[in-house]
Amino acid sequence: MAEAVGLAASIGLVVVHSAILPLRARRPATLLGEGQMETLGRALAAERVTVAIVDSQLSPVQQRNLERAWSCKVIDRTGLILDIFGERAATREGTLQVELAHLEYQRSRLVRSWTHLERQRGGFGFLGGPGETQIEADRRLIGDRIIRLKRELEQVRRTRGLHRTARRRVPFPVVALIGYTNAGKSTLFNAMTGAEVMVRDQLFATLDPTMRGLRLPSGRRAILSDTVGFISELPTELVAAFRATLEEVSEADVILHVRDSAHPDSAAQRLDVVAVLDGMVADGTMDPGWPARTLEVLNKADLLGGIANVPTREGMVAVSAITGEGLPALREAIDARIAAGMEVADYAIPPGDGARLAWLYQHGEVIDRADDDEAIRVKVRLLAADRARFERPGALR
Repeated sequence: MAEAVGLAASIGLVVVHSAILPLRARRPATLLGEGQMETLGRALAAERVTVAIVDSQLSPVQQRNLERAWSCKVIDRTGLILDIFGERAATREGTLQVELAHLEYQRSRLVRSWTHLERQRGGFGFLGGPGETQIEADRRLIGDRIIRLKRELEQVRRTRGLHRTARRRVPFPVVALIGYTNAGKSTLFNAMTGAEVMVRDQLFATLDPTMRGLRLPSGRRAILSDTVGFISELPTELVAAFRATLEEVSEADVILHVRDSAHPDSAAQRLDVVAVLDGMVADGTMDPGWPARTLEVLNKADLLGGIANVPTREGMVAVSAITGEGLPALREAIDARIAAGMEVADYAIPPGDGARLAWLYQHGEVIDRADDDEAIRVKVRLLAADRARFERPGALR
């Protein structure tokens, strides 16, 4: 209930009444029982409520019948989250994704509840015929727009792929922040990079991915990526539409799973995030080995009196993004995790080939070097992709 109220408040709705209703069975026509509908109807009328939110998934018929019974607009959990995303998306990719999700949701809402949907248009061709009804025309228009949006999003994904390819040429390891919404990812992002990404104490404050450079204790540079927050029962329309955003996570060398250590449902929120990532494994957008690349960051330790009061185990780091406590240890843990994914190789570079030697210093970590008249022999630690590129003939030209 607290999460549902937070979702409503995050788009400026004032919650004047809330209730948790036990259901013996989900009624196909109204979801709720007759007595529950009457009781709620009186409460909504007394408070002059204009929007009622049902924190569940409503069928189009259920939504229509509840609106008739309560004489106000009724939206379900999916509609509420779509409204939030529609208000927050800022980049072209974000707005395209939100519009696509909205249209796929609206297409399922087209029911014969208004008279204009039953009108028929004239037929085409020599045979005439009854033509198409308004609801069929609406579905066709929405379907055409969805096809165009998917084409545009595919172009956005290709552009994003080119950007990732360009980053690999630099390249710096990518560290992606993921976590339940309002876990403090953007605050942590700002604290680690000195950026000024918008931070608000509300659900889904961040929708569009942001990237900044990050300097690690070894001197190695990395790219830190802030992503959209996860939530339980995320609408299926949004899971599909925001796949391009989550591709940054699938490409990351290190994944930081940021958790609100002070939240009473922190463990349940963790399982919701893991379930989404496992779903990405199932559809092929995430590799099964993602847990090995993941560090759990137990944020908001200041609300528990400091990092000493946050229980951790291997693979976890307690921090406070607000006070900065624990951030040096987090940077060291990221450094160690990146180093663990690197390979050590020995190369003999001709003394006149300064460009290849400089490339190794720029992209790897030279841990030993010996110079003689014949060659410069170096032992260097490299990411697997960088090693393959260095050893591929002509790749550095």
